[in-house]
Amino acid sequence: MRLRALAVLAPLVLALTACDTPAEPEPSIACASGSVTGQGSSAQTNAVNAWIKAYQIACSGAAVEYTSSGSGAGVKAFLGGTGDFAGTDTPLTAADLQSAGTRCGGPVVHLPLVIGPIALAYNVAGVGDLRLTPPTIARIFSGALTTWNDPAIAADNPGTVLPSTRIRTIHRADGSGTTANLLRYLTAAAPSDWPHGAGSEWPLQGGVGERGSHRVVAAIARTDGAIGYVESSYARVTDLPTVRVGTPDGSFAEAADRSAAQTIASATVTEDLRLEIDYTAATAGAYPIVQVTYEVVCRTTISDVARSFLAYAAGAPGQRAAEQAGYAPLPSALRVRVAEAIATLG
Repeated sequence: MRLRALAVLAPLVLALTACDTPAEPEPSIACASGSVTGQGSSAQTNAVNAWIKAYQIACSGAAVEYTSSGSGAGVKAFLGGTGDFAGTDTPLTAADLQSAGTRCGGPVVHLPLVIGPIALAYNVAGVGDLRLTPPTIARIFSGALTTWNDPAIAADNPGTVLPSTRIRTIHRADGSGTTANLLRYLTAAAPSDWPHGAGSEWPLQGGVGERGSHRVVAAIARTDGAIGYVESSYARVTDLPTVRVGTPDGSFAEAADRSAAQTIASATVTEDLRLEIDYTAATAGAYPIVQVTYEVVCRTTISDVARSFLAYAAGAPGQRAAEQAGYAPLPSALRVRVAEAIATLG
């Protein structure tokens, strides 16, 4: 009887054991010892913090620090010789590239490591779903529309009861790649309603300026009638609703990672890994207001530990960590190209 019972149980035990066996082991981090410092984009802070936590748990001999100072300040510090990398939401200008070459004693490299939607977060009592077309967005941020029940906003939201609350726009007060990407989008998608150009500095008077994405969301959260722009993970953390943005095909796309990834996947990737985004593409469901954060590093004078940390960030585990922190993972083909570029550094 006992032998028969064992014969019956044996296949079950083997099956359960097989279920507990991982299909594929997680690749280990190629650790290095030393310190890494970076500064710059506040939009990528949540992703970088997730990378730092995982990397330092795996690599006890490494110390990694990142200062969320804004893209402009981060690039300025890097050009001045501070830190191993700078995070910036816009590629370096020609003048900055020349300065970077002097600082590095050779060329610099742009590594696109963090991507995601720029959300238009808002706080309007009684409004839980808001749709806006590009011209309406441009007119709101330019100050042409002043109340939430304006006919232009109502036309974008048929059947929605909108209050007469005053519109209060919140923008970045510091040099910001998030600002640069929003303005680039408005210039391309609503040129007639946004004649104010692009750039990393907010170009208009009025509204409320805040330094850093964390202060922008805090200002929106405490102000009835407010709307501002932040990397979407900040809106999610603070549980702020976000605008569904009108697209060229007539639909409205939400600020979700999968929607932003559609726009990123259709971007042109240059030989030096900069992404050229078509903000007016008519891809159904693609969220058009996106940004790419680049880590700017010296090509030939980078330290072993900095290269190791960035290699982890670009790998599949690092991109999964970024996704869990609220970002879209790099498309696989781009991730492979970035990993190959990192392997040639130093």
